Amino acid sequence: MTPLTPRPAKLLRRDDAAAWRGAVVSSVLYEVPLVHGTEHLAANSSTHSSGASLDAQSVTVRAREVRSIDADAEQRPWLVYLQGGPGFEALRPVNPSSGWLGELLPHFRVLLLDQRGTGGSSPISAATLNAIGSGEPEPQQITRQIEFLSHFRATDIVADAEAIRLAMGVDSWFTLGQSYGGFITMSYLSFAPDALAGSMITGGLGLIEGDPKRVYDATYARTAERQAEVFEAWPHAAAQLRDLYAEARRARDAGHPYRLANGHVVTELTIQRLGMLLGGNSRVQQLRFGLEDALSHGGISPVMLSLLGSQVDHARNPIYWLFQEAIYTSGPATRWAASRSQQQTHPQTLPSADVPQLIGEAALPEDFEQDPALQPLEQLAHALHEYSGWSPLYNYEQLANNTVPVAAAVYTPDIYVDRELSLETASRIRGINVWESADHHHDGLSDDPATVLGELRERIGR
Repeated sequence: MTPLTPRPAKLLRRDDAAAWRGAVVSSVLYEVPLVHGTEHLAANSSTHSSGASLDAQSVTVRAREVRSIDADAEQRPWLVYLQGGPGFEALRPVNPSSGWLGELLPHFRVLLLDQRGTGGSSPISAATLNAIGSGEPEPQQITRQIEFLSHFRATDIVADAEAIRLAMGVDSWFTLGQSYGGFITMSYLSFAPDALAGSMITGGLGLIEGDPKRVYDATYARTAERQAEVFEAWPHAAAQLRDLYAEARRARDAGHPYRLANGHVVTELTIQRLGMLLGGNSRVQQLRFGLEDALSHGGISPVMLSLLGSQVDHARNPIYWLFQEAIYTSGPATRWAASRSQQQTHPQTLPSADVPQLIGEAALPEDFEQDPALQPLEQLAHALHEYSGWSPLYNYEQLANNTVPVAAAVYTPDIYVDRELSLETASRIRGINVWESADHHHDGLSDDPATVLGELRERIGR
């Protein structure tokens, strides 16, 4: 597998602003090919709807350059932040001197990159996807949609970053990859290592080979452990959750189901998505207080309905749900790995259980059946999970011979990126320096940035 060799991105617009809260933020918009390596950029990136060649299309990529107001800030090296996801835009630096960004600015200039398909980078929605191949028979339309989406993977994000680096005239830079950003980092190490001065990964050493069912076998178990741990600390939580399920079932059986603001019917799966809150030290308390106020006046309270809605807001970032399993494969179909794990290994997570276990990151066929925002993508989702033409995400030989300084935070109780699988992946990256913490969860970077980044910077000599 050859290294990535993109051309410099085309600068479309740059918006500078005065310093704000100790930092200067410049918003920059670039244009890059949809398919890197093509010879030209199209003026109209929407030509896919008419069936035009993907090689003739372009996408825009939004980046934000952030530096402190210190006199020597312009001399600091660049660091690219690779956002978690898949399918989420980068942090908006509304208070750049706080949190993990504030911890980085004394040492780096930071580039916040909206990954293609998100935020200000040619964002993908159900409407934009369904415009692809419109008017064609469904099988041909879905084929076109899959071909289009196949260029929104980690390697494409790396190629975008490389095109921007060349446009900026930067010889090499550092990266910080949170969660899915760690997956992107490993693709970067695989295909463009000469561009990297050093890399930090937080909660992002995911499975890089094999059936992704292993991911869900592990993370369902971790979630069960976490639920038991926090419910032990909250003596009434188990009964509160049981009562919440019972009320949702009662209303549905009576023909008057509860609905969220977008019309989404509250099902067992809707409630199970509260498990997303188990993945952090800071947000887990939202679950506690939400359960305390889950029922009022004999029904599900507005407080709980709002909380449920926040966990199943799928309209804004459909890539997250479409690609939840595709981020693990370099070829074979994933065949709804999370669902297979439920059926074969963790039946306590099935909605038919008396009190279904809460679940975290897992895209299921039922999501595309139940959620109004995802229903238009149901056939595409099934096709994606049976697709077996995925391109390679990693160069295993290059990782085994890595010379880039790499440090990774592995969180022992992480319910999203399993500790054992993380260490297995780390063993395949030469020279990686792993810092393991039992005190942090998947949100360690935002919950305790000074400790996490301090440990990682020390390990890469920054």
